[in-house]
Amino acid sequence: MRQVNSLNHTRWECTYHIVFIPKFRKKVLFNQIRKEVGEVFHRLARQRESFIEEGHIMSDHVHMMISIPPKYAVSQVVGFIKGKSAIHIARTYVGRKRNYVGQHFWARGYFVSTVGRDEQVIREYIRHQEQEDQRIDQLKLL
Repeated sequence: MRQVNSLNHTRWECTYHIVFIPKFRKKVLFNQIRKEVGEVFHRLARQRESFIEEGHIMSDHVHMMISIPPKYAVSQVVGFIKGKSAIHIARTYVGRKRNYVGQHFWARGYFVSTVGRDEQVIREYIRHQEQEDQRIDQLKLL
């Protein structure tokens, strides 16, 4: 049974599957950046009273299943997470201590889908996406 969350005057169950990519789909999300960005995503989601239930950071894209309260638009939360994480990456790995203006880490758009009855299917898809991509890559070599 899924958890129904509550605010002062609202009970809600709003869960979304979100996918977004780095600019030009560069394969930059690995090793230390991968681990640290995951923690940053969780911290930023909590600042918007959201909770990342499942997530997986691939080398060239990010999957997450996130619960967002109805008082926030999905675009507002995703934009906040992408924007603030890009600033963190710039300050930590690129060495920029000032504003990160004019350059972007994440591509503009994202994919979002509501999670309903197929929640377990989406959870399994997120958990096993990397193995499936590797299997497909192996098939292409043959």
